[in-house]
Amino acid sequence: MPYRKTMSNSSPPKTISAQAETSPADTLHRVLRLANKLMAPFSTYLEHRYKISLNEFRLLMLLGRFPNSASHELAEMTGVNPMSVSRAVAALQKHGRITVERDPANKRRKILVLTDEGQRLYRLMRPQTDKVSTYLVSDLKAREVETLNQYLDTLVDTLESTDADGNSRFLEFTRPDGEAD
Repeated sequence: MPYRKTMSNSSPPKTISAQAETSPADTLHRVLRLANKLMAPFSTYLEHRYKISLNEFRLLMLLGRFPNSASHELAEMTGVNPMSVSRAVAALQKHGRITVERDPANKRRKILVLTDEGQRLYRLMRPQTDKVSTYLVSDLKAREVETLNQYLDTLVDTLESTDADGNSRFLEFTRPDGEAD
């Protein structure tokens, strides 16, 4: 099924002032737009065909790259909250795509392991994710990709920073006015 445009690929109208184009709100809009655009191939080609949610897909692809990871490690790698990871793990288990096993090296740690079905699905979907990642940076030079990765790492580090008490600085900064703990 060919991808049909549902939203213009054009930039916002040029009548917006230069100040508005460089505001933090505009940067956030661009990041969110980029994230949404990156999901188009998933929702168009994979979601319905393989009956898999976005979070299940993310976990499956990470488990293919980082076998025997624990749920909390996947939550950290994806930036998805632990409850959403837990739901995705339960769904992947229900559909026979992963198993949860005790880590032989650390009996308290539970690792997620792709089943044969999970491995099969990973091999089927991996080329699509490779195409998305290759296309994303196709107009950038190698040094520009490196710079982009440095910026992305800096942004993630900023969002993951904590104060002396271990609280998320981002969540504390963005707390609505007047809202107590």
